[in-house]
Amino acid sequence: MGGEKMDYPKNNFPGGVWPVMLTPFTQDNEIDEPALRALVDWYIKNGVKGLFAACQSSEIHELSFEERMRIAKITVDAAAGRVPVVASGHTSDSLEDQAKDINTMWKTGVDAVILLTNRLAKEDESDEVWIENYHKLEKMIDPEIKLGVYECPRPYKRLLSIPVITEIAKTNRFYFLKDTCCVAADIRKKLKAIEGTNLKLYNANATTALESLRDGAAGYSGIMANFHPELWVWLCEHYNDKPENADRVQEVLMAASLIERQLYPVNAKWHLKEIEKLPMTTKCRVQDDSLLFETWKEEVRMMDRLCNRTYEEYCK
Repeated sequence: MGGEKMDYPKNNFPGGVWPVMLTPFTQDNEIDEPALRALVDWYIKNGVKGLFAACQSSEIHELSFEERMRIAKITVDAAAGRVPVVASGHTSDSLEDQAKDINTMWKTGVDAVILLTNRLAKEDESDEVWIENYHKLEKMIDPEIKLGVYECPRPYKRLLSIPVITEIAKTNRFYFLKDTCCVAADIRKKLKAIEGTNLKLYNANATTALESLRDGAAGYSGIMANFHPELWVWLCEHYNDKPENADRVQEVLMAASLIERQLYPVNAKWHLKEIEKLPMTTKCRVQDDSLLFETWKEEVRMMDRLCNRTYEEYCK
């Protein structure tokens, strides 16, 4: 399932699971390159179709410009053509600095650079301002850059309206939409708006995941692929041909996703270190890893056992 070089076309953004990647840190709070490379291998071994580096789960708001570029470059190198890689790191305020973010990130070798929706207009500004700023930004970046967009919750969540989605989709520069609206009816409207364009929607929400796949979403790009990607891979591949099993798997995935309300991403790093045996620490910059107390660890263990049983019962 992992290891073989796929030599995918550079315009290909396959449907399926795209984990929002974590950033492993050493105990000295530096990027842990060997651990990041091991993490890339773990994702790919579990069947993911692409990787989303330098996203909010990567703790990009606590990374320097150089660190954001470095984790993207390491990820591209570690993936080694087995799966495509997209990355954001698009955290600056001014359009000029955002253009620097995007142009530099593209040079790391990623397949697309993902724009954060909250960077192109302030919270109280209109969609018209957003669209105007996008077109200004577009003129500042390399015309070869393939783009995506992510409704990132931090520093504030700006959901894309249908007029904005329609505007960016018709440019044919956008290939990847990480959707965080968490409302199935709204996702259907977005899918209708991007129909026939290059833009594909990847749902970040566990509760609406199966419904959105059946409505035409390309896949899943969310937190829980850091815990049990194999279940998400199965769901994305078999939601249509094994509908009853898919319903049961979806129910477990929804319940398991409540673990997000713990001390994420500390709990995900603990899971990878203690259960998956990856060579990484639980160190984070957004959370104090010492706050993951024993009851929460036991909840992660229980969730893991439940997901393993679910895979054995419904996915074999």
